Amino acid sequence: MATIALDNPTKKSTLLQIIPVMFCFFAMGFVDLVGAASNFVQRDLSLSDAEANLFPSLVFFWFLIFSVPTGILMNKIGRKNTVLVSLVVTLLSLVVPLFGNGYGLMLASFSLLGIGNAIMQTSLNPLVSNLIAPNKLASTLTFGQFVKAIASFLAPILMSWGAVAGEITFGLDWRAIFAIYAIVCIISVTALGATPIQEEKPDKSSGIVTCLKLLGRPFILLCFLGIMCHVGIDVGTNTTAPKIVLERIAGVVLEDAAYATVIYFICRTAGCFLGAFLLRIMSPKIFFGISVVIMLAAMIMLFTASSVALIFVGVGMIGFGNSNIFSVIFSQALNHAPKEQNEVSGLMIMGLFGGTIFPLCMGFASEGMGQVGAVAIMTAGVVYLLYYTLRIKKA
Repeated sequence: MATIALDNPTKKSTLLQIIPVMFCFFAMGFVDLVGAASNFVQRDLSLSDAEANLFPSLVFFWFLIFSVPTGILMNKIGRKNTVLVSLVVTLLSLVVPLFGNGYGLMLASFSLLGIGNAIMQTSLNPLVSNLIAPNKLASTLTFGQFVKAIASFLAPILMSWGAVAGEITFGLDWRAIFAIYAIVCIISVTALGATPIQEEKPDKSSGIVTCLKLLGRPFILLCFLGIMCHVGIDVGTNTTAPKIVLERIAGVVLEDAAYATVIYFICRTAGCFLGAFLLRIMSPKIFFGISVVIMLAAMIMLFTASSVALIFVGVGMIGFGNSNIFSVIFSQALNHAPKEQNEVSGLMIMGLFGGTIFPLCMGFASEGMGQVGAVAIMTAGVVYLLYYTLRIKKA
């Protein structure tokens, strides 16, 4: 990877440059459709929980493989071109399900979606730094996460709409979302491709081994594990929430239960928006601690909740509490190693591999214990984040 000095506070960008980048953030949110989609695939193909949870696990497996190499790729072809590659791969992932919903096709689709998103998450944030002055970078990235969250909470709504829309979806059923998001992806590729962006040249390069050695620093390792827990809770909640409703509330169909995922993403979106302001006036440690306590209270609630209202409240609390965990941990890691920020960035994105481990463990736990087992796995992640709170550095 490369370390790039961003010492020019006078960077200026036009709205015509920012809008295509925000379209890319929207496309980044496509990965969050995997949670709700896995439930529809499970129903269509009569899969077990363990088999269905393989889909979100497969998506996030690719973050382990592609995150650090993507940083090296950026040195060779540039950040903008790397983002364009990620959009093309994402587009392919959205086209595949239009040909059917067989197990093999869906595995291929979700694999491509994971690969595309791993490349995008690693390259898009650095690309923004070419347009925005350092003192405004954090707020711009936070707004990008807000745009990303819009795509996330629209996904289950569009799936439920497609499932009952009949002839309007041309027989695609819930898979109509792939056609809709594919159109947005084409717009993103076209808009970004036509946008001129001047990029800094890297002043040095480093290999994969050098990057991975950073995990030998205790605090970097703590941050890496924290990112894994954050993403595991995120993917685990939007995958498991509808299943909790179906398990505990008689007579509910999947199209209605899927709105638990909508609640999660709406609350996460609201949390991102609010966090952009609160983190300016509050200590990151205090803010982080409050967020984790909210999630812990929600997990306790989900162990026993037996009404739709209580389940939705618990899921919403997790979404709100988990909304800014990534940004705090990410900034803590970057500030801890200011001379290796690109390398640390790749490592933190690799931590999204937690989205593979958690759903797999939750699937097996729920096979033997019901969804209580899945909640227990997520609770373990929350407990780790509670420990991480004690290690957060002062701003």
